[in-house]
Amino acid sequence: MAGTAASGTKIPVKVFLAGSLTSPFEKLKAKFEEKYPNTEVQLEPAGSVDIIKKVTDTKKPADVVASADYALIPQYMVPNDADWYITFAKNSMVLTYVDKSKYANEITADNWYKILARDDVRWAFSDPNADPCGYRTPMVIKLAETKYGDNTIFKTLVEDHSKITASKSGNVWTIDATNPSPDGTRLTIRPKSVELVQMVQAGGIDYAWEYHSVAVQNNLKFVELPEEIDLSSVSYADNYKTVKTKAVKGNGTTDYVGSPIVYGVTVPKIAEHPDMGLAFVQMLIGPEGQAIMTADGQPPIVPAGGFGQVPASLGSSVSMQG
Repeated sequence: MAGTAASGTKIPVKVFLAGSLTSPFEKLKAKFEEKYPNTEVQLEPAGSVDIIKKVTDTKKPADVVASADYALIPQYMVPNDADWYITFAKNSMVLTYVDKSKYANEITADNWYKILARDDVRWAFSDPNADPCGYRTPMVIKLAETKYGDNTIFKTLVEDHSKITASKSGNVWTIDATNPSPDGTRLTIRPKSVELVQMVQAGGIDYAWEYHSVAVQNNLKFVELPEEIDLSSVSYADNYKTVKTKAVKGNGTTDYVGSPIVYGVTVPKIAEHPDMGLAFVQMLIGPEGQAIMTADGQPPIVPAGGFGQVPASLGSSVSMQG
């Protein structure tokens, strides 16, 4: 499984990854290159939809694709670009801030939506059309209305400061985020959620929606939300799916349905070094990867969940789900 390379050159192992996996994957890269000294792991982080489109639309070869929403792999890649995938870690949505954020000494899990609504507070989330953290944020805000018994939260925070709207059909809310157009004064939207970290740290914005792991990795303070709305728990899956975000896909649109945050990984069919991609996935879902994910605030799924034609070499670390 060591792969082969010309004398004096290293095998490039290209890993397309969700931005929120950057920190643990940098640590995994170091361990992998130590174990396979003839390799050089090349990490390319971006929004999960964008990394998958690099493979499916522009046919850029990747040896590993790791998404912050595992469901994007069967939705976009199977069967043409991949025939298996693995679920390997979980996360939750939190609202991050720093000591100098306005009202940092007041904000709690009970009043965060009231703080964000104040005229002098600037807050942000990532682009729903490029990043799962971005299409999940409006879901959390919409779910908050039922949890806190206030049906004005979404309008006050989102609709009044952007072109993102919500409409109800049956018991499901559809959030149309195809043309976000934030006002840029109260609400800011950026392509990737990790870009917002520096903005919060620098004081350009007061609060940013992030994954729990991103908050932990960057030593940000954060509001931990109730499980009913933070998209962390399989127990509340039925509650989460009462919201969905409509976003741009190619020349049309697609709906992302609220669901627990679960990360997925695969080795695409287009991989130039599939054996090394497989070895990287093996390390990710094995003890070394599990320890790294745990330390970085992204609880690993043990054993990892397997879907499709999972290679036999991964068998002992995977529980087949379908």
